[in-house]
Amino acid sequence: MGFVVDSAEDGVQAVELASQQRYELILMDMQMPRMDGLEATRRIRALPAGNDLLIIAVTANAFAEDRERCLAAGMDYFATKPIDPDVFMNIILTGLRAQRAKSKPDLRNC
Repeated sequence: MGFVVDSAEDGVQAVELASQQRYELILMDMQMPRMDGLEATRRIRALPAGNDLLIIAVTANAFAEDRERCLAAGMDYFATKPIDPDVFMNIILTGLRAQRAKSKPDLRNC
């Protein structure tokens, strides 16, 4: 697919990376050391280019309230483990196409 991947050890490093480089997509874990994915997402969204990227929560937390917390923090979609690779790739590609077209992705039916 041609993706270039960076990895962060925790939420603090995720925010640092996002402030130093432009990303099209961030896969965000909810539970990380030092700063959780919710706070990291809020801080990334506050960056100058923070609304120009797709943020997808990837988590084992499958409750509706977890999904709502992720979306409220600024994540665009909520994917629960175990991940179906075909569905997940469809989510990513649909979201990236919408992001590149500068429209809000509708990923509910992926």
